[in-house]
Amino acid sequence: MNYLHNVNPYSIFKQHGRDKLHLLERVRLLFDKDSFVEFYPDEDNNCKGYDGVITGYGTIFRQRVYFYGQDFTCMGGTFGYQHSMQIIAIIKEAINNKCPVIGIYDGGGARIQEGAAAVAGCGELFAINTLASGYIPQISIIAGTCAGGAVYSPGLTDFVFTIDGISNMFVTGAKVINEVQGTDYLIEELGGARIHSEKSGVAHFHMEDELSCYEQVRRLIDILPPYYMESRTYRVDLYHEKDISDIYDILPRDNWDEYDVIPLIEVILDDDSFIEVHKNFAKNIVTGFGLLGGITVGIVASQTLYEGGSIDIDAVDKATRFVEYCDCYNIPIITLVDSTGFVMTAEQEHNGLIRHGAKIIHAYANATTIRLTVVLRKAYGGPYILYGCRQLGADRHYVWPHAEVAVMKAEGAVAVISHSQLGKLEGVEKEEFLKEQLASYKEKYMNSKMVLEKKFVDGQIKPEHTRRVLYQDLLRLSNKAYGPVVSKKHSNMPV
Repeated sequence: MNYLHNVNPYSIFKQHGRDKLHLLERVRLLFDKDSFVEFYPDEDNNCKGYDGVITGYGTIFRQRVYFYGQDFTCMGGTFGYQHSMQIIAIIKEAINNKCPVIGIYDGGGARIQEGAAAVAGCGELFAINTLASGYIPQISIIAGTCAGGAVYSPGLTDFVFTIDGISNMFVTGAKVINEVQGTDYLIEELGGARIHSEKSGVAHFHMEDELSCYEQVRRLIDILPPYYMESRTYRVDLYHEKDISDIYDILPRDNWDEYDVIPLIEVILDDDSFIEVHKNFAKNIVTGFGLLGGITVGIVASQTLYEGGSIDIDAVDKATRFVEYCDCYNIPIITLVDSTGFVMTAEQEHNGLIRHGAKIIHAYANATTIRLTVVLRKAYGGPYILYGCRQLGADRHYVWPHAEVAVMKAEGAVAVISHSQLGKLEGVEKEEFLKEQLASYKEKYMNSKMVLEKKFVDGQIKPEHTRRVLYQDLLRLSNKAYGPVVSKKHSNMPV
């Protein structure tokens, strides 16, 4: 039975009553016109052979993509054993054919009526999600409720999309938590789209409505390599010179003033190609995909509009996962650094800033994909190292003119270096001495002279030449040989 060609109109009506599209409509919006081919379930389960999930494949911008989608109008879209087996079968098919897979989640979690069988089915699904990870892209769309243990299936995938007013994700529902804890959480407050986009970081994309969600999924599929061994084609004819001298209009005159790094990223990349990932989470760092001369690249950039671009736990977690993804699929990573250090609070230290900060060092040092790093204005201490420096294996590491590479801000450095002398002075004499020491320190250390002289970086480039230099590096390094490899099972990622 071809379910999508025999949908009961009442099912569509019921979904519209919940302000949601029906699965049939979602498939039509997601895939190229008339390209979707449904896989038929065995006629031996509930719902007369139909178990509340549609599987199949179609094309997105003429690229084959596999699909599974839960139908809330059949048994609440819950995970029964057969339901899970159908999803597992389609993911295996995607793995075998080296194609991305998209899942739409709209169900109430494990099916209570099936008991342990439903839980076992979920466990097998998580295993296949993990097997596919790093081999083919997995995208999850939360187009309704995703509850209980079932949330770990989308949690294991690469990109999670949530939709305002529709998406909810939680391990334990609001009713249970309120009863046990004596609280009064609403479902949206506990696990709504905004919560997972801004606070938990579970959602990589927060969309206003279903239409914009499927459009963005299509854009993402179009820019990503379809499996780990296929990098996007390096074609010189797709590169074009463009005047990016207006980059100076983006940067403020004062090196300490804030600015939005996204217009700068968009100037360097091909026009209208940047797709920001995790936009609303850890805003002090920007991650996303774009094209440079038609080549898919990953961008990691300091965002001085928030916390002055300083690093905190959420920022390093966000960047680490993004770097890991790019490395899985050999997507070149371009890192734009403009940060003076870490967010300095006791709370950050107590919550494991050291442990979390070690993750991003591990990710950059362990990566074998092309890594290009540019210090835009400032890289003090930790940010110089953590954001993909040459010493961690960057293939090219540049500084812009007037960039400052130092251990810390001048005020903090002088306070440490001149502590004993300052303690002996008072009043005007102390102020004059401090002023002299600050000027001396800035002249000696608040610049990029040392890293250039000692060749800790590969050179200085002008802002208006950045696009061309990075593109030329991508071409030169397109067949890069990997460095020495130590034989081991895998490294131990700090968590």
